Amino acid sequence: QLTPVGTTIFTGFSGNNGATDIDDGPNGQIEYVIQYNPNDKTSNRTFDIPLTLSGAVVLRERLNYEEKTRYFVIVQANDRAQNLNERRTSTTTLTVDVLDGDDLGPMFLPCVLVNNTRDCRPLTYQASLPELTDPEHVNPISVAPPIQAIDQDRNIQPPSDRPGILYSILVGTPEDYPQYFHMNLTTAVLTLLKPINRDLHQKFDLVIKAEQDNGHPLPAFANLHIDVLDENNQKPYFTRSMYEGFILESSPVGTTISDNHNLTSPLQIVVLDNDVEETKDPQLHLFLNDYNTFFTVTQSGITRYLTLLQPVDREVQQLYTLSMTASDGVQESIPVTVNILVIDANDNSPTFSNISYNVKIYTDMRPGEGIIKLTAVDADEGPNGQIVYEILAGDQGDFIISDRTGLITIAPGVVLSVGRSYALTVKASDSAPPAQRRSSITTVYIEVLPPNNQSPPRFPQLMYSLEVSEAMRIGAILLNLQAFDREGDPVRYLIQNGDPQQVFNLSQSSGLLALAKPLDRESTDRYILIVTASDGRPDGTSTATVNIVVTDVNDNGPVFDMFLPKNLSVQEEEANAFVGQVRATDPDAGVNGQVHYSLANFNNLFRITSNGSIYTAVKLNREVRDYYELIVEATDGAVDPRRSTLTLAIKVLDIDDNSPVFTNASYTVSVPENLPPGTVFLQIEAKDVDLGSDVNYRIRTQEALQYFALNKYTGDLSLLKTLDYESFSDTEATFTFLVEAFDSKGTMPPGLATVTVRVKDMNDYSPVFSKKLYRGMVAPDAVKGTVITTVSAEDQDPPGTPASRVRYKVDVVQFPYSASIFDVDENSGRVITRVNLNEEPSTVFKLVVIAYDDGDPVKFNTTTVEIAVLQPSVIPRFTQDEYRPPPVSESAPKGTVVTVVTAAALNQTIVYSIVSGNEEDVFAINNRTGVISVKKSLDYENVKNYELRVQADSLQVVRSNLRVPSKSNTAKVFIEVKDENDHAPVFTKKMYIGGVSEDAKMFSSVLKVK
Repeated sequence: QLTPVGTTIFTGFSGNNGATDIDDGPNGQIEYVIQYNPNDKTSNRTFDIPLTLSGAVVLRERLNYEEKTRYFVIVQANDRAQNLNERRTSTTTLTVDVLDGDDLGPMFLPCVLVNNTRDCRPLTYQASLPELTDPEHVNPISVAPPIQAIDQDRNIQPPSDRPGILYSILVGTPEDYPQYFHMNLTTAVLTLLKPINRDLHQKFDLVIKAEQDNGHPLPAFANLHIDVLDENNQKPYFTRSMYEGFILESSPVGTTISDNHNLTSPLQIVVLDNDVEETKDPQLHLFLNDYNTFFTVTQSGITRYLTLLQPVDREVQQLYTLSMTASDGVQESIPVTVNILVIDANDNSPTFSNISYNVKIYTDMRPGEGIIKLTAVDADEGPNGQIVYEILAGDQGDFIISDRTGLITIAPGVVLSVGRSYALTVKASDSAPPAQRRSSITTVYIEVLPPNNQSPPRFPQLMYSLEVSEAMRIGAILLNLQAFDREGDPVRYLIQNGDPQQVFNLSQSSGLLALAKPLDRESTDRYILIVTASDGRPDGTSTATVNIVVTDVNDNGPVFDMFLPKNLSVQEEEANAFVGQVRATDPDAGVNGQVHYSLANFNNLFRITSNGSIYTAVKLNREVRDYYELIVEATDGAVDPRRSTLTLAIKVLDIDDNSPVFTNASYTVSVPENLPPGTVFLQIEAKDVDLGSDVNYRIRTQEALQYFALNKYTGDLSLLKTLDYESFSDTEATFTFLVEAFDSKGTMPPGLATVTVRVKDMNDYSPVFSKKLYRGMVAPDAVKGTVITTVSAEDQDPPGTPASRVRYKVDVVQFPYSASIFDVDENSGRVITRVNLNEEPSTVFKLVVIAYDDGDPVKFNTTTVEIAVLQPSVIPRFTQDEYRPPPVSESAPKGTVVTVVTAAALNQTIVYSIVSGNEEDVFAINNRTGVISVKKSLDYENVKNYELRVQADSLQVVRSNLRVPSKSNTAKVFIEVKDENDHAPVFTKKMYIGGVSEDAKMFSSVLKVK
């Protein structure tokens, strides 16, 4: 797609590769043109064949892969017959595939399309951080949505040519954001570099940049907003002390836990943090301390949900009790308990103990006599596990089955015939709704035999069922199990199985079943006894089953769960507020085990629900009473109920219904300027009458935060920076700002006060000389105004103020003669001769110079200047006052000699220097030889000539770090730069594209270059 316009993109029609025409002459000459394609309307304007005889296809317009990836170009070949009507044509389709090129940069995601265009505006990324938090606790910073950019050129081939994306923070406010944040160049992970003080910064607005790493950046930009949250001094807390959830055992992974048996609504878990407004997401992390491989926490806004990570099976585990904790990265909540009950799904079919059964019966058996009892089991619960039996086929009306017990008996009025056989198909179904019902089938094979003359004793029933109260006395006769023996032989009775503790006694001779030991339904609520009757002969034994259900008596009272909290709390002024929950269980059955709750005291203030949840009935007033001992009573449902009590300690918590109030509505204080940062100049105080309030202070006016700091705990107002009276434009430098006091644990609006700070002007600094002693040298005949040396003093008072202006004068008292011949410039500090000198060489003068400011009061300082009068012989003299060397070529290389200056002094080593005219450091002078040479490249077009001032000093003077200017030791050097032909012509364009007709005449104009 990045192919330049005018490029030949196809030459496949040239030579024998294109169309052929076997005619001769013009009739066989072929030219090519592009025809309009109604199915690809842009192809004929995008491509062209300017040289029709060659057939070369040329790109005519720029391509855009993102708009169109394929063109179908209809190319027509026609001969050049003289008569246009006789020309013959043929067409073909040239398919041009456009390859993606690197013409688009990265794009931040997610983004929003702008007015149905291809432009996509990125969302503003959001993040929040608690103030003063250690970076280790928050890194990497959580950004919503995560910062991500993709390259819009998604199909560059080969993939190895696709550029990577680099991320950075371009700009931001406040300007010191680089001290706090760093963005990973390749991953865009944002990290905190140091804790943030919210008194200084409440938010950051950053512009982030994504660009390609291939030298063709094409950057994209997005906004990142970071809120700095108040100090994290509050623990997160759950809005409920316990949660109960429900999940169907057949639920797929990802199912949300419900809050009711009917699974109609999700279990909502809300965790709040008083450090964050209640309507905002506190950005908490929830941890499951148990079963975290089965369940996980998901989030929508400030509400959390529990979802399933792997299937659960009620038949394996019915109840999951987990502990859950919330953390804000610094503090953790008190753990809460979550009970998740797995609701049964009909996922098990009834199962017979055998695939088929074989039964032999005799013709002398009577109607109603049982022949076999079938048993099927179903692991499901409730109706899903209740089994119903029915005979589907094969009974021929001779047998019936009990739909509940599975006992097959001979039907009424049936006479059995020897030799007959039956194959009964029996189905066991559960009692689930028809659409969910499951079943299984077995076959019972029955063979009818002649009467058995040596038949064993027969019980009247194969199955006996009875209910016995757990209060039944020992020795009581429960059942007569006497069997009938055809031959009248004596029968011996035994309990074969089902009574390992020998709770029952079966008379061996009479078959009477009696109670031998006390019953306890709570320990064992059912007995299934297998009893036998035997006449002593081989095969003379028959069995029967006795199903004994132990019925309940109210012999247990409710028992409270002592693991639930007994020390509770509730906020005042809140009706129907949840206080806590109790739970009691009663092992008795039926109504005897049904637990009912009531309050033995304060039932006008509290109420309790049927599940043990306690709520306030009215709004409590902590100021009237802040503590209650509430007695909860649990009773069972018996006519003469048993009861038990539990005492709960309930503390009434104060609510934040008062704002802090300052002791003064306004504060005014004068602060001298130039006090050091950290100086405390005022203490403010506010009080909150609420119980347990924690009054904190902060500055509300943003503009004041750069000057003042307010200790959030003590109310001490201090300086963040030194105040400068002179920096204010007003005649009186004044700050007026608001401060606020708030309860860090409460929600009431803050209390406000006004602070006025008047900055008092102070001249605190004296001028300070850079040296305690200055030295200078002067010629004995120096003229008036000769500069000897320069003294310098600085005043630390704010620049531009009278107190910072330094001026100089000579102290005429200490050295009067020196003061008469030397002076100091009031503003520059240059020490000069006051008169034309006529002094003896080698004389040394001392001069005291005073530096003073214009402050109130005036402050000053002094220094001493020692001035030595030189011997005339040590002052060099130039051989010329001016030097005018030949012009220097602008192409002269570095080091080219321009000229040589010469000075001399008796018995002195001369040191040369350039003192002016060489501000760009273009020339260098050899300080010993006086050779001036080119140091930097010359450019005639920029500077055509230079005027240098050179000075010669004796080495003795230079070693004293002094210079002694005079009429004789300075000279001027005039240097002219010579122009050279150092610039080549430059075309205005790097490429020119033109066109010409194939039959154009010689010397026809093609294009113009410049």
